[in-house]
Amino acid sequence: MTARQDELREFLRSRRARLTPADVGLATGNDSGRRVAGLRREELAILAGVSADYYARLEQGRAANVSEQVLVAVADALRLNDVERRHLNALVRGPETPSTAESIRVRPALRSMINALGPVPALLHDPLFQVLAINKAAGVLIDDFQAMPAVDRNWAKWTFLNPRAREVYVDWDEVAAQVVAVIRAAGAHAAGPRLDRLSAELSSRSAEFARFWAEHRVFRHTHGPKRFHHPAVGEMTLNYEVMMLPDDPGLSLILYTADPGSPSEARLRELVDR
Repeated sequence: MTARQDELREFLRSRRARLTPADVGLATGNDSGRRVAGLRREELAILAGVSADYYARLEQGRAANVSEQVLVAVADALRLNDVERRHLNALVRGPETPSTAESIRVRPALRSMINALGPVPALLHDPLFQVLAINKAAGVLIDDFQAMPAVDRNWAKWTFLNPRAREVYVDWDEVAAQVVAVIRAAGAHAAGPRLDRLSAELSSRSAEFARFWAEHRVFRHTHGPKRFHHPAVGEMTLNYEVMMLPDDPGLSLILYTADPGSPSEARLRELVDR
């Protein structure tokens, strides 16, 4: 069985486990003898309108030429959100543009643009959170990744293994869970030795990472607020925006800004001007 088949099986099992027959309107009868958490395969098959045998083969990655109609029916039955639906599709059909590169070269002009952003914290990372470029403002706000050994310039490693991360992120638990969920989602598109090494290393070194990894959550990092703390200026609420680069597939550029006129804007300006 391939790694993608393993991931498909565990992902679907985890989504079944979070639902009960009562959640989806199925008669429960006497459930005292149930040995599985959540929905059984047979119950999910009924909801999706397929045979129990076919759903079992789908969950095991053995179903060939799965139709769009079946995938939609399964996703509806499992009440998947948009990110989870894309993840399921990639696991069943394979990534549209698979990426297994061990390293990515950053265009000099792209690196220059990030540095030219000046007081706006900005950083560039690949699908598995390897930090490829970071400007001075982001280095002050988060950490100086450029000063780290290349092997340690990974945002996920930093989040779970560097004590500074728990000081920087006011809501560390939430941020850490999202980081793992982003990596889990990226795995359907960037599966390979790098993902295996990263997940194995962090699972062995961080019980919290292992717990989040076992949940099989997926998340798309796009935009939203995030709370930071810096000992020099205190707490700030900043808005992050993640930008995809058309000519650099797989790379994500993140910018941090504060609401105009807010205390956070003043604190961020004070921090980056120091």
